[in-house]
Amino acid sequence: MVEQIARADIAASGSGGVMAANAIVEGSGIRVHEGRRRGRSAGINPTGRFEPLTRHVFDDGWESLEELPPFKTEVQTERPRSIITRNTSPDISFDRSINPYRGCEHGCVYCFARPTHSYMGLSAGLDFEARLFAKPDAARLLERELGKKGYEPRTIAIGTNTDPYQPIEKKFKIMREVLEVLEAHQHPVGIVTKSALVTRDIDILSRMAEKGLAKVALSVTTLDRRLSRTMEPRAATPTRRLETIRALSDAGIPVSVMIGPVIPGLTDSEVERILESAHAAGAREAGYIILRLPLEVSPIFKDWLLRHYPDRFRHVMSLVRSMRGGKDYDAEWGKRMKGTGPYAWQIGRRFEIAAKRLGLNQEKLKLRSDLFKPPVGEGEQLTLL
Repeated sequence: MVEQIARADIAASGSGGVMAANAIVEGSGIRVHEGRRRGRSAGINPTGRFEPLTRHVFDDGWESLEELPPFKTEVQTERPRSIITRNTSPDISFDRSINPYRGCEHGCVYCFARPTHSYMGLSAGLDFEARLFAKPDAARLLERELGKKGYEPRTIAIGTNTDPYQPIEKKFKIMREVLEVLEAHQHPVGIVTKSALVTRDIDILSRMAEKGLAKVALSVTTLDRRLSRTMEPRAATPTRRLETIRALSDAGIPVSVMIGPVIPGLTDSEVERILESAHAAGAREAGYIILRLPLEVSPIFKDWLLRHYPDRFRHVMSLVRSMRGGKDYDAEWGKRMKGTGPYAWQIGRRFEIAAKRLGLNQEKLKLRSDLFKPPVGEGEQLTLL
């Protein structure tokens, strides 16, 4: 896969960019037929990197590939033993998070969480968007973990890996159950989402916000509806996200905008407009992340870029590498979120100037943890007073 993408890089440098796009393959086979992946952003479904065998998809001469079924969303139940994930990354502002789902139907082509599907023996490509895992025991596990002796409350981040309000949440309602537990025990929570479905839980979030226990960030990558539909096919439209910011703000819920990711040569020109639009809708904090292409994300993103913007392929990837020390990605702490080099510096200064002009980030809201009321553990005797 890496070698084939590299050959496409070279071909795309000249006039053969479109032809190079047609040469991108899945494993050692061809790109997944368009009819099978309708409504998805990934065009390939490479074998997971931990698998001992690779899939080889090829046309046997009978045009049998066209007879394969389309990728439909399938949801399996996952029964983890714990639900709170801990991290010690020095460049992340939270030390714990919850992921109600594994995989994400939004299908954002740039999603840095795609490689996690490899741990399930699945592909970071179309499998990540179509073969999902739900954790229906999340609320019960959360209450048990909050009640453990010695638990110290700090803000739990939700939506930092896959979106808790992706379409299947309408059916499973796991996120709402988790919020009910957090509200009952007055535990702080910060949410990141691309979905308007978060407005369903305004009743809970507004009550928590009154006590300084909740805040929400809407991720807005572009204001271009067409670009968004190809890049984030099942996420809310940019207009709906701005409307969601307004609805949350009107309900008294602190809301911020996250420009994530900023794609150089494709969406970076929109930084100021996104901040202005989000501020007008009620956002009072803002942040941004530069495009990240770890592991399998790189060939998936390149394939998408070649299919939809072959004329920009060379320019976009050149800018990406200029911010990543000449590579597609640099995972070094302190550099992975913002990148390095003149172009990354320019984006950062533009963001800071626009945010200051609009009055964003004047005060960073810190959620309260002193109101926390731990659940009574199993076998523990209730206090009389």
